[in-house]
Amino acid sequence: MASQSVHYFIVKDGRGNDVKLGEYKGKVLLIVNVASQCGLTNSNYTELNQLYDKYKQKAVHCAGLEILAFPCNQFGAQEPGTNEEIANFVCTRFKAEFPIFDKVDVNGENAAPLYKFLKSSKGGDNIRWNFSKFLVDREGHVVHSYEPTTSPLSIEKDIKNLLEA
Repeated sequence: MASQSVHYFIVKDGRGNDVKLGEYKGKVLLIVNVASQCGLTNSNYTELNQLYDKYKQKAVHCAGLEILAFPCNQFGAQEPGTNEEIANFVCTRFKAEFPIFDKVDVNGENAAPLYKFLKSSKGGDNIRWNFSKFLVDREGHVVHSYEPTTSPLSIEKDIKNLLEA
């Protein structure tokens, strides 16, 4: 079942509690591996916040966009902090309101099952760097993946199309 939808996965939040991704059924998801000390940090967090503010509640009767951020320290050790330090940084510096989950590996033998699924859904290639993005439809299917250098605002049209579908 998990091979068909992200909604079958259970992940850990930043405090170590289980979160069933099925709770996000009906929402469009943008899943991103994040890092606090990357050259892409400022622009990505700023633009992710802009998207989130604009689309988190598309309409009163319709679920909007949810951004799921997964810290990762696999690329240049650019996310060395604890979950608490990461959350404090993101919430204080960028005023992020979207959820920051438990730090995960996205590549290799210890890659989080969610990331193994995301990668297999889009060809199986390894994640190249921090701020790789996966756009997921309301049913939990991965519909697009984006390189780390892809600006979050540049994918706004894809997000809007899914929200209006």
